[in-house]
Amino acid sequence: MELISHNVPDQYLDLKSEPSTRLASSPTHDPRSGDAALAFIRQQRALHNDAAPVNEKELLKKIDYKIVPIMFACYTMQFIDKVNINYAAVMGLNQDLRLKGNDFSWCATAFFIAFLLAEIPTGIILQKLPTAKYLGFSVIMWGITTACTAACHDFTGLLIVRIFLGAFEAAIAPCLILITSMWYTKSEQVPRMSLWYSGLGIGQIFGGLVSYGFQHVESSFASWRVMFLALGGVTIAIGIWTLWKLPDTPMSSTWLTEQERLAVLEKVEKNQTGVSSTEFKPNQLKEVFIDPQIWALILFTILISISSGVITTYSATVIRSFGYTPRLTALLNMPSGVVSILSTVLSGIIVGRSSTRSLWIAGLCIPGIVGGSLMSFLSDSQKAGNLIGIYLVNAITATLILVYTWLAANVAGHTKRIAASVVVSGSFSIGSIIGPMTFQAKDAPGYFPAKVTVLATQGAAAIVALALRFYYNFENRRRDRIERENAGEDKSETMSNAEWMNRMPIKITKFI
Repeated sequence: MELISHNVPDQYLDLKSEPSTRLASSPTHDPRSGDAALAFIRQQRALHNDAAPVNEKELLKKIDYKIVPIMFACYTMQFIDKVNINYAAVMGLNQDLRLKGNDFSWCATAFFIAFLLAEIPTGIILQKLPTAKYLGFSVIMWGITTACTAACHDFTGLLIVRIFLGAFEAAIAPCLILITSMWYTKSEQVPRMSLWYSGLGIGQIFGGLVSYGFQHVESSFASWRVMFLALGGVTIAIGIWTLWKLPDTPMSSTWLTEQERLAVLEKVEKNQTGVSSTEFKPNQLKEVFIDPQIWALILFTILISISSGVITTYSATVIRSFGYTPRLTALLNMPSGVVSILSTVLSGIIVGRSSTRSLWIAGLCIPGIVGGSLMSFLSDSQKAGNLIGIYLVNAITATLILVYTWLAANVAGHTKRIAASVVVSGSFSIGSIIGPMTFQAKDAPGYFPAKVTVLATQGAAAIVALALRFYYNFENRRRDRIERENAGEDKSETMSNAEWMNRMPIKITKFI
C-alpha cells in the first residue's frame, strides 16, 4: 500500500544510504535481529490484504493531534525548567542563597555536566526500555527536582538540584528524536520536529511572563521559590500525561485501528531506519565513532551550543546590566522567544519542502554573527542595539533541530540511532558548559570575552555546516558508484524486509 507520495527534490544533497550486498547474499535472517515492527507487518498484511486503503491525510492529522502536542509540552517545560534559574537570578536568588563570585556560573554549568554524563546510561536504557515510558518517567522526575529547588538555602543545595535536573533532562532529545522517527517519514519529520522544538521559543516567552508575574507575589516565601514550586507542578502533570497518552510504538497505540497501525508502518518503511529493537548491535556502536558525519555534527553542535548557553543562561543578567529593573528585564527577554519560534518554524517549513539543511543552517548563523557583533562592539549605553543583538543570536537555536532531523533521517539501525542521538545531545552539553563559563565575575558588567565568544562560534559553525555539505556530496557520489557496480548482482527475496532488519539500509535515498 502506498500511503503518501513524497516527491523529494534533488537539491536536498544529503547523505544517501550505504549500499550493501551482505543482506542480499544471505538466504535467511535471524528474526531476533529484525525490528519489532516486522512481525506485526507480516501478520496484519495477511489479515487486511483486501481491505480498503486508509485515508492518508486523515491518518497523518490524527497522529499529529495525538503525538505532537505531548512532545511540544515536554520540550517546552524542559527548556523552562532548565533556564528558570536565569530568571530567578534577577528575582533575588543570588542574594537569598548568598552566592558569591562564580557560584552562579558553577550552578549553571553543573546542570550541563550532569546532562552530559547522564547521556551514557540514557542510551543504554533506551536500548532496552520503551521510549515513551522512559520519557514520561524522566519528565516527572525533573518536575519533582524543579519543585525541590524552592527548598534550597545555599550554594550546595542549589548545586545538587541542578545536577539532578541535568541528569533527568538528558532523556529529552534522544527520546523525542526516536519517537518522531518511528511515526513520520523523512519529509514529514522536519516540520514536526520544528513544531515540538518551537517549545523552546514558547518557553522563553512564557518564562518571561512567569517571572514577571511571580515578582508581584508578596509573601514571606520568596517569589522565586513560589515560581519553582508552580513550574515543578506543571511539569509533573505533563509527565503523567505523557505516561498515560503517548504510545511506545505505532503497534501499541490504542487510538489507531489495526489497519491504521499497519498503514503507519508501511508509510515509515521507506525511511529504512526501523521503529524499535531491543537487540544491541556492537558493530553499529562502532560505526558511530568512525562516521565522519557524526563527528562533524558533534563539532557543529558544540559551537552553536556555546552561543546558546551564553544566551539562555545569562540573557537576563546581561539585560539587567543595562540598568533595567528586574520586572522589565523579564519582559525584555521575551522577544528572544519570538525570534526562536520564527526561525524554527520557518526553517522547518522551508527545509521540509525544497531547501537543503546545510545552506539553511549556515544562513541561520548569519543573524547570530550580526547579533554577536552588536553585543561585542556596542557600548552598554546603546541599549537598543545591544537588545537587538541578544534577540538575533537566538536564531541559532533553530539550527539544532535541523541537526536532529539529520540524525533521525540519516542514521539507521536502532543501536546506532540511539548512540548517535546520545553523543550529539551530549555534545550540546559540552558547548553549554563552555558558554556559561565564559561569563567570569571579573568581566562584569560588560562581559566582553563572553560576547566575542558568541561572535566567533557562530562564524565557525557556519563553516562546519558548509564543509558537511561538501562531504555529503562526495559520499553520495561514492555510494552511487558502488550501487552501479552492484546493480547486476542477484538479490534475495528477503531484501523486501531489509527496512526492518535493524541494519544499515540498502535503498539509496536523496532525502535524509
